[in-house]
Amino acid sequence: MEADDLYGLPLEAFIPERGTLAKTLRADGRRDEAAEVAKLRKPSVAAWAVNQLVRTQGKVVKKLYGAGDALRKAQEKLLAGSGDGRALRSAGERERAAVDGLVELARGLLSSDGHELSPAVVERVADTLHAAALDAGAREQVRAGRLEKELRHVGLGLGEGAFAASAPAAGTPKPTAPPRRTTRKPAPAKRADPRREDRERAEKRKTARVAEAQARRRGERADSALRAAEERRERAASALEDADAALEAARKEVKDAAAAHRRAKQELDGA
Repeated sequence: MEADDLYGLPLEAFIPERGTLAKTLRADGRRDEAAEVAKLRKPSVAAWAVNQLVRTQGKVVKKLYGAGDALRKAQEKLLAGSGDGRALRSAGERERAAVDGLVELARGLLSSDGHELSPAVVERVADTLHAAALDAGAREQVRAGRLEKELRHVGLGLGEGAFAASAPAAGTPKPTAPPRRTTRKPAPAKRADPRREDRERAEKRKTARVAEAQARRRGERADSALRAAEERRERAASALEDADAALEAARKEVKDAAAAHRRAKQELDGA
């Protein structure tokens, strides 16, 4: 077994197998490697789930990366003034669909205690996949299938300096001339740059669209988690009814057996 293999194991097997691997490496005289293995951290449940998706769902994960690249390009074109809102919405929907598809696969995984992943863990899985789709650094971490902690994308996936155009320009204001006694006509107002205004409006629209899309996706995940919880509650209620029925039948059996025992004893005493 190699160190990479540890991250593909069931979560509860990570620590014991890590110890076994480190012991084997020390016995082989590979003490430096053994020390490195011993330092490996057990993944969080969400990171472990993402690792399993990367290792078993390669084609689907590759589609996620492609959708993320398309969304970034659409955003960059819109900010540059050469894109349009429809292309951005389409790319955003494709990226959300890729994330949601992988999240559904993650729901089938079981935690180390044998339970389904909680809604909170599922949301962290979705955040990590979203980060991998839009951020090159996050993608590099996820791609290796050795993630130790879930990730979260900060920003809108536009790259560094994407909002520099909207920041106020820096610089020292020019000194004004001393006032003169003669009446001066007011200086003509500086004409606004229509291209810059268009870019700023496009940026605001894009920011609002992405924020709305993220909120909608979170709502969809919450609805899905609610439906899953309701289904589990219904199954539990049904199981409780079955248990109550079985308990009542067992009590009746005990009562009937006790009555039969009393009758048999009476017959024996009267014989």
